[in-house]
Amino acid sequence: MTFRNKTAIAGIGETEFSKNSGRSTLHMACEAILAALADAGLQPNDIDGIIKMSANDDIQEIDLLRSLGLSNLRVFHDVPHGGGAACGTVTGAARAIAAGAADVIVCFRSLNERSERRFGYSKVGGGVGGYMAYNIPMGFVTPAQWVAMFGQRYLHDFGWTTEEFGHLAILIRKHASTNPHAMMYNREIDMEDYLNARWITEPLRLFDCTLDTDGACAVVVVSAEKAKQLKSQPAYIAGAAQGTGSRTQMMTSYQRPSISTLEEATATANEVYRIAELDPSRIDQANLYDHFTPMVLMTLESYGFAPRGKAPDLVRSGRLGLDGDLPLNPHGGHLGDGYLHGFSHILEGVRQIRGTANNQVKRSVKTTLATSGTGVPTSAIILSSEAY
Repeated sequence: MTFRNKTAIAGIGETEFSKNSGRSTLHMACEAILAALADAGLQPNDIDGIIKMSANDDIQEIDLLRSLGLSNLRVFHDVPHGGGAACGTVTGAARAIAAGAADVIVCFRSLNERSERRFGYSKVGGGVGGYMAYNIPMGFVTPAQWVAMFGQRYLHDFGWTTEEFGHLAILIRKHASTNPHAMMYNREIDMEDYLNARWITEPLRLFDCTLDTDGACAVVVVSAEKAKQLKSQPAYIAGAAQGTGSRTQMMTSYQRPSISTLEEATATANEVYRIAELDPSRIDQANLYDHFTPMVLMTLESYGFAPRGKAPDLVRSGRLGLDGDLPLNPHGGHLGDGYLHGFSHILEGVRQIRGTANNQVKRSVKTTLATSGTGVPTSAIILSSEAY
């Protein structure tokens, strides 16, 4: 059995991205969900499933049920592991609908990460509690510090310098600078800006790190047959997968043979390509999880777009630009558009399939890849403009 192209994303919605939303995450979640329903031509009472990221621990399914006036939910569960969960929610929705467990499932992410709960913040004298206190080196209390270990090893193993991170940051910021929705709209940077930016934790500078963002995104998943009857052009779910790799921790998987590659991403890539019956050469456009630049280089390699250690050559080649043959994060990604734990990457894929993106790429987009999370249990989806 396979669920390839048996389901589709029929509606998408999002709020503005900002530094201070001025409203609750529940309020923004409802905004994004209602926008996604309107995009699909559906009503709240059509929803019979909600799959959310467990990182949205301040919103329960029953909160949405009451707020939106839903009558009954047949499917509801969470997907854990932070940013690795975004595409995992769609994976769960596709499987549930293909199995006949629900008809209309909403997946979402809502976050006041700038104004309320800053993941990159650590109190002076504070530390990491719980099980992570036993897993990470002393003093490593922020995601940037955890990822810096991977980035430093990548540079060491393959002989690159931090300028290669800079080329990637400049490219993605360039895309954001022409996207009116992006937090970094009209704020392009060059290599001088990059090199002069302050260190966050070596080898990461300011522009290597994701933005802090308030906002929400949502998608509506239905069967392929139902999608054809709805308002907007569907993006068929050709493949959807999750993966862990071996000896996995939360961005601190240092006890492996190598930390200059991403086992989780490689495992997920193999599975999503298998389900979609595609290979990297068949992907027209990619939206890769870009919370920190070193991990994007490793993700490009894990998904087969570059040999191991050679992703910087791909970045320099121009192939990842809007007029290239593999446009990367045309919306500006986490580094320029805003950080919603990978969910905006899914929406960008749908827009590229439809031809309605703010930065619509030059080539015809029949397939697009979105990935979620790096260095954690992760997920990915491949969307297609037509069922095949």
